[in-house]
Amino acid sequence: MSSVVTEAAAPPPLRDAPVATRRRRSFASRALTPRAPVSRTVALIAGVSVWLVVLLVWSILTYGGVMPDIFLPTPSAVVMRTISVIQDGSIWPNIWASVQVILLGFFISSIVAVPLGMLMGTFRLVQSALEPIVNFIRYLPVTAFVPLFILWIGLGLSQRVAIIIFGTFFQQIVMIMDVVRTVPEDMLNASYTLGASRKDVLLHVLLPAARPGIIDTMRITMGWAWTYLVVAELVAASSGLGYMSMQAMRGFEVDVIFMAIGIIGLLGLITDSFFRLLRLRFAGWAQ
Repeated sequence: MSSVVTEAAAPPPLRDAPVATRRRRSFASRALTPRAPVSRTVALIAGVSVWLVVLLVWSILTYGGVMPDIFLPTPSAVVMRTISVIQDGSIWPNIWASVQVILLGFFISSIVAVPLGMLMGTFRLVQSALEPIVNFIRYLPVTAFVPLFILWIGLGLSQRVAIIIFGTFFQQIVMIMDVVRTVPEDMLNASYTLGASRKDVLLHVLLPAARPGIIDTMRITMGWAWTYLVVAELVAASSGLGYMSMQAMRGFEVDVIFMAIGIIGLLGLITDSFFRLLRLRFAGWAQ
């Protein structure tokens, strides 16, 4: 009798549950499983939902009168100011000035940091010689060097590019070194066993194996380069998005500051997408 009651009280098996219930359970299981894949539709809905929540909170704070306009502009004010500067054409020289600084600084930093980081990750002697001073310099605040760069280089494009280089170069070296050091030792030993020379191991084993991590490092440090843009354009700049923000701050034009921040974020997303496509093109096997 007790067994009959127990069987009657037991929940129905999953296969007997309605289709909608099974789907909900399956979705919850995937969402709570570490690294479980989700569909593109779910990913898109999740991303858009977060942006809608941010926009809703922003609208409540501004249109609801919680925050005054002098501290937080309304979304419509930022959009109207953006349309205005696009129509009169004043935004394009500033965007180009900032993009020029970022691209020059990041390119110069990368062409030196990538091979140097690979050498540090490959040869223990190079690592022992350079790692102490690199680790020391990468903790120094970039803003503290702005007066020195003005004194050493002067004002202009070169000074702004130097700030971007200083802010990204030493971080790139350490991260690329760590990427190279994660290449399995067994892979190198197998290459030597098959008759590969040191040069072959460096060019045809270490470099391809570290390529995905190197591209990811460049993607991450490009984000840091964009964060240093305002610092680079803080003093004596005559154009750029950081310059626009500083000029707007003096005139209490908060909508212009938000517009400049939004454009920097959008440009950052574009460069981030570029490196994602670059990784997919040259290291698609590592996806």
